[in-house]
Amino acid sequence: MSMNSPTITDIEEAASKLAGIIHTTPLLTSRTFNAQSYTNTFFKAENLQRIGAFKIRGALNKIRSLSDEEKSRGVITFSSGNHGQATALAARLENIKCTVVMPEDARDSKRNATQGYGAEIATAGTTSEDRLNRAMELQRQFGYTLIPPYDDPYIIAGQGTCGLEIVNQISDVEAVLIPVGGGGLISGCALALKSKLPSVKVIGVETEGADDANQSFRRKKLIRYDKTSTIADGMRNLSVGTLNFEMMMRYVDDMLTVPDTDVISMMRFFFERMKIVVEPTGAVASAAIRVHNERFRNKKVCAVISGGNIGVGDFFTLLKN
Repeated sequence: MSMNSPTITDIEEAASKLAGIIHTTPLLTSRTFNAQSYTNTFFKAENLQRIGAFKIRGALNKIRSLSDEEKSRGVITFSSGNHGQATALAARLENIKCTVVMPEDARDSKRNATQGYGAEIATAGTTSEDRLNRAMELQRQFGYTLIPPYDDPYIIAGQGTCGLEIVNQISDVEAVLIPVGGGGLISGCALALKSKLPSVKVIGVETEGADDANQSFRRKKLIRYDKTSTIADGMRNLSVGTLNFEMMMRYVDDMLTVPDTDVISMMRFFFERMKIVVEPTGAVASAAIRVHNERFRNKKVCAVISGGNIGVGDFFTLLKN
């Protein structure tokens, strides 16, 4: 890894490491969506990735970078769901013990899936800081190796393989919209996209109740919230990572926000018209094409569907609203 900050070479090396283990996810299209939005939109379906989200890319790349000694101590991470599942699966693939610290209010579907991949579960509070503090406490106690969810060059390089795939799949894409939680996906993808296709516009998207990255981008300094409020549980972190923010400021062109109600509407469209299940965070980037439609009319755009992990009860409760 170059100088603790990933390069396009690091992303290409990650792609080689992950080849044959993760899926090269498809691009989905909808003539109905295009007709309604006056765009030529492609949806990067990371909900069809292993564990149902993009997170396996970074987690497996990070775990494969560890020394034998680090692996022997077992790994620990903190996550509201998808990164925990990804780390659990990556650890199982490498035959490593794994502990995941989850929030006390974690979705049953994500908790059960994480356990299903073989991880031990610990719980702590409801914020990312609660989980981090508990993970560090357990790390000190048992000597585990920490697998951070986003603020790490190997995690970022792994997530960047998604952007590399997009360029290979749509070489003339004009704009790529990416959901922003901790910033791992957008920082890695932005680096990959801008390195391979400098003309592309990379745009991050958050919900209005969790717009810390948008505020950080606008003010050009890292903003940390005391709390967030959104149905998109992958965006409930209180700030993006330090390295992620630095890379966003270097490679991202703009940030947008969308209301939760439009996220639900987009989830409903995916289910009814495209027959796919998308979790709230996964629908955020696509919703922005509708909410900010004038920006994307008559353009070839790609929106990343970051994941599809949501329980049946939660899914239909949201869609009934």
